[in-house]
Amino acid sequence: MILSEYGKREWLTILAIGAMLTATFLYVGLWWIAILVVIADLALLSFFRDPERRTPSQRGMVTSPADGKISSIHDIQNFEPLGEDAVCVRIFLSVADVHVNRSPLHGIVASVTHKPGDHLNALNPQSAEVNESVMIVLHHPIRRYPVAAVRQVAGLIARTIVCATRPEQILQRGQRYGMIKMGSTTELYLPVSAKPQILVQQGQMVKGGLTVLAKVISQHDTPGTPGS
Repeated sequence: MILSEYGKREWLTILAIGAMLTATFLYVGLWWIAILVVIADLALLSFFRDPERRTPSQRGMVTSPADGKISSIHDIQNFEPLGEDAVCVRIFLSVADVHVNRSPLHGIVASVTHKPGDHLNALNPQSAEVNESVMIVLHHPIRRYPVAAVRQVAGLIARTIVCATRPEQILQRGQRYGMIKMGSTTELYLPVSAKPQILVQQGQMVKGGLTVLAKVISQHDTPGTPGS
């Protein structure tokens, strides 16, 4: 099991405590408790797994920024970070999902914005509006117009957001850039000028860097440029 560097401090602590407890219970002859400790340790470590993914390479494709279930697909008027109307695809991450976030397409990071907030249960629709979040806005790497935004939203259990990217960094489609520890919500925003064709539906399970959420055609460039 490959573990994410973004959660290294936590999974090293889990490994150390698990090894100490397992050794202690084996030493005193309580092997059945040692087995339970190992099972619990593996369950906790699974929160930080980071599988390799072969991201689709076709032009114009927008891949999922996270693993989870599509909880909402809706339009937003005058979405300020993109400077126009947008389509939002909201993904709910359970504690059983991979929590690493990936870039949905090729672009340059124009901004990284942290917003303090509450930590409501992610099953509560209001949580997406009031919870702590971090949003990155991606621009075309050459022409520098907005092509997408991704927002990481904390939840009741997931109170730690890791966003390891910075402004002016170029991200490739499917490239890891952070994680929300213990799950929560990730939102993808696409500008309507890109004429996004949404290819998923509410309730569908998706995989970060693997599932194609949409096809886009930009009005600024030749077809497929934002997703190249």
